[in-house]
Amino acid sequence: MANPTLERIIDALQGADRVLDIGCGNGALSGALAKRGFRMTGVDPQADRIAQAKTRFTDAAFAVATAEALPFDDGNFDAAVFLNALHHVPEPAMADALSGALRALRPGGVLIVVEPLAEGSFFEAMRPVDDETAIRAAALRALDDLQQAETCTQIDHQRYDRPSHFPDLEAFLAFLRAAEPERDAMIELNRADVAQSFATHAAPEGTGFALAQPMALWMFQTRAIPL
Repeated sequence: MANPTLERIIDALQGADRVLDIGCGNGALSGALAKRGFRMTGVDPQADRIAQAKTRFTDAAFAVATAEALPFDDGNFDAAVFLNALHHVPEPAMADALSGALRALRPGGVLIVVEPLAEGSFFEAMRPVDDETAIRAAALRALDDLQQAETCTQIDHQRYDRPSHFPDLEAFLAFLRAAEPERDAMIELNRADVAQSFATHAAPEGTGFALAQPMALWMFQTRAIPL
């Protein structure tokens, strides 16, 4: 199955060379983009995930860092990407995370932010485990504020569905755990509700079940320094 998010990010990165992956987790996006010729640097605040990334993807560079305190010089990158990451930044730090990413870009560089929306069958199936309604809304507010900033211009905004297929409930729960291991406690505590939610929202498809997560992509360009 084609990855609609990766395809959109690659399209948005046309012309870029040095790319910063903010909130890179275990490095999957950095690895995929490095294979396509981009010079990748990934950062994440969790040292264990950075260790995994360094082991899995040796053709990219990785460092432990928070989005709101990036350890790079101004103008060091052609592009920066937040993939499913902005809503994991503490709400008071979201504005600093976005402005820090812009600072790390050269004049005319691009910032790409991809966020899951608080809607759709995947979101509803996940809610008994991790209801991210409030924090996802906070991320949208931070992006609305960025549109008013004098340091960048929004040049694209897209909405699309990210389809997922799972053979059964246990595969869905394994996916949720892999994304956020701390969800395990909530899964065990609310297993009956999770099972009911999955049964209600997952659509039978072939030998398994389908869920869809509505997504949104924003693309901002830093403004060139006046001559």
